[in-house]
Amino acid sequence: MTSRRRGALVAGLVALALGLAWVVTRTEGGDPTGAPPPSEALASGASGTGDGGVAAPRRSAPSAAGAGQSGLAARGEVLVDVTWGSGPSQLGRERPQEGNPEAPMSLALTPLGDIVVLDQVNGRLVTFSPDGEALGTMPLTQQTPQDVTVAKDGTLLVLDRLRDKTVALLDPETGALRGELPLEGAGIPETGGITGTFVDGDSVYVEREHGALVRIGDLSGRADPARPELPGRPGRDGRSYLLARIIEAPAGRLFVNAIDRQTGVRRYTREYRLGFPLLYILLLDTDRAGVIYLGVAGTLPKSPGAAPSEHGVMLLCLDALEGKVLGQTQLPLSTMPEETFRDFAVLDEGGVIYQYRTEAGVSLRRADCR
Repeated sequence: MTSRRRGALVAGLVALALGLAWVVTRTEGGDPTGAPPPSEALASGASGTGDGGVAAPRRSAPSAAGAGQSGLAARGEVLVDVTWGSGPSQLGRERPQEGNPEAPMSLALTPLGDIVVLDQVNGRLVTFSPDGEALGTMPLTQQTPQDVTVAKDGTLLVLDRLRDKTVALLDPETGALRGELPLEGAGIPETGGITGTFVDGDSVYVEREHGALVRIGDLSGRADPARPELPGRPGRDGRSYLLARIIEAPAGRLFVNAIDRQTGVRRYTREYRLGFPLLYILLLDTDRAGVIYLGVAGTLPKSPGAAPSEHGVMLLCLDALEGKVLGQTQLPLSTMPEETFRDFAVLDEGGVIYQYRTEAGVSLRRADCR
């Protein structure tokens, strides 16, 4: 148990360093010498019109004094507050004397809008309705599951990159194991560098170090020996592949790159200057209409009722075609010591669901930035 947790921590620190890497790109048709992409400076203290929401396992940022009582911590529509424990409507937490503390590492949304939480401490998936009602649990077969995602047909995909080194395919009704796709092979030199699981149509991909996606098989459980790659995360509207990188963390600079899926030509590369120091990127996904949701953790500017230099999340909504900012809002960042994999998921109809952890348990919340 101790060696497993130490392995997860090492992988998480490597992935965090990779997430802060600067990847140089240029806009399609732009200066061939590598001129900077179009930039958009945001009002760092502004909040959006919404209600307030990937990375490998990471430690939450240290909390600022008084941050737990700030205005940020209260933002987002609370769907349900779940206490720690092993009951049918609880979620597990483990804090050993040696090794990493653990709590739910990932969550995903079903086609019906239900929320599936990976409760790896209790060895199961726990499902909640869009209104926060506990719907049931499903046992897991893997030893060290870290990520969960859901296909359009409801198939549940669970990633174990450290011990089993597979993606398990589970029946959404019975929880029966439909198949397992091996992670090791071409395009994946080290399974500990995998930073997410993704489904596009009937294809199953894993993300390599926050960059390219490698096709490992399909939803029937057939492995793909060719293992072709995608240049970024596929948008749900079928138009683009997306990639985001931090350019200069202390200055609050990052960019989003979009590649047209039909032609393979870069659609745009746009820089965003947020005006506060950045920690890491938490979310890059789209809704069904193609609106891009970009979530970035950082040291947010002081807001009413907040301590100075409070750690939080800036959630941006971006236009699908040009990457222009449609709206933004600030949300709380969990400051508990437990490592996590995926705290945010985008709804098909727009908006996000996220989990916010406290000493009492997990708060599942809805927010929007449009």
